[in-house]
Amino acid sequence: MLNRRILRIKTFKVLYQYVVRGGMSLEEAGRQLDSSCEATRDLYLFMLAIIPEITAEAARRIETGRNKFNPTPEELSPNEKFAKNALATLVSEDRDIKKLLDKKKLSWSGYDLQVKHILDSIVTKDYYKKYMSSPETSLSEDCALFTKIYEEEFSGNQEIADLLEEKDIFWMDDLEYALTWDCRTLSSLAKGNPWRLPELYQSDEMAREKGTTSLSSDSAFVHKLLRTAFTGCERYFGEIKDSVKDWDEKRLFSTDVTAIILGLAEADAFPDTPRRIIMNEWIEISKFYCAPGSYQFVNGVLDKLIKKEENKTTE
Repeated sequence: MLNRRILRIKTFKVLYQYVVRGGMSLEEAGRQLDSSCEATRDLYLFMLAIIPEITAEAARRIETGRNKFNPTPEELSPNEKFAKNALATLVSEDRDIKKLLDKKKLSWSGYDLQVKHILDSIVTKDYYKKYMSSPETSLSEDCALFTKIYEEEFSGNQEIADLLEEKDIFWMDDLEYALTWDCRTLSSLAKGNPWRLPELYQSDEMAREKGTTSLSSDSAFVHKLLRTAFTGCERYFGEIKDSVKDWDEKRLFSTDVTAIILGLAEADAFPDTPRRIIMNEWIEISKFYCAPGSYQFVNGVLDKLIKKEENKTTE
């Protein structure tokens, strides 16, 4: 499930806390990293669980309309296609999904207002009207509809963002990635495949799909990266300060320092990885998690220090 870009970002967040606050052991950092990784898969499950909730809200609205004192003809004979979609039944009745949601206490209970707002938005959209007007009734069509819902209704939704931040601090910034995997699940279900929980790490997921053993463990990668950065943090920071002597130390943003430390640590921990790949990864991450324009600073310092280290090894 988790690719190496996501794993680098999660390592960045853990190390950043250490750089800013200190007072964290390597063991504590490792546990926090593991919790952060597992949280992304939990978010995937949580967003999968909204399918029956939205469907149930649609069914409640139909029943409310029917029970009015003076219902309209449309309310007496409503289009129940969405309210009876097969995907909601499949998700709500899957024992493995239910077991995991119960075990992890992942529920939309208490978030009725947010579910109502999502449905309010859905029913105004052309993709929904097209679905409702189609005579086709199939799991494949239901999966295609909810794929559109995931793509259209959750990305950039501040109400959902606030909800997720309230439920789990590790869910910040992970929604888009989790939704991508929800859509992958819908694509698989549409083909008639049974639901299965994705492997936590992409290397393990790819190995399972191929029926082989993972030769390059993403779990080993991310923990080695964290360990190397954590144990070498003071040394790396000293190298950064020495390389920018014209700068006041107080002008070094903690985010920039964290990204550079991790770039140096990855170069040390994985000497067979091309340095350009490592630099590109941390430059891209710095564009989103560091101060505006910091990626140029990160690029310059990383390039200088990595080349300096390479020159030492060739002497």
